[in-house]
Amino acid sequence: MDRLQSAAAVAQVDARLGIQIGTENWLVDLGDVAEVMPLPLVAGVPLAHPWFKGIANVRGNLVSVTDLPAFLGLSHPGFNNMSRLVMLQPRHLPHAAILVNKMLGLKHLADFSAEPAAADAPPWLGDRYRDAAGAEWKTLIIEELAKQPSFLQTGIA
Repeated sequence: MDRLQSAAAVAQVDARLGIQIGTENWLVDLGDVAEVMPLPLVAGVPLAHPWFKGIANVRGNLVSVTDLPAFLGLSHPGFNNMSRLVMLQPRHLPHAAILVNKMLGLKHLADFSAEPAAADAPPWLGDRYRDAAGAEWKTLIIEELAKQPSFLQTGIA
């Protein structure tokens, strides 16, 4: 993560972290990510929504882990050795992380063309883009996701 942030600072461009959620391409602001790491062992929690994977011990701290593709209702083949745990900045939600299917590297917004936003988009869905190959990219607004009661209420009522 330090390399990605320093590359963005040196280039002086509007860069984002590219991630794959399910089979979709997403962009995340680098300032909203504390760390990216391989998947640790995650202990399940009883009476939780299926998208809440449980808790993981990350350097002695218990971290809540959300299966982001499942939360967003996206189908995906599951997690593998390319999947990553994205730790959220504590200013948004302390000791929280999301599971993503794959890291796609540093992306520069100058390489994308903007697409019109959907009128009925959820609050965590930001701008949409297309790359030179025509692939769609969505922007994940971590700050908005972390405010949503549906994301914060992990237990089944």
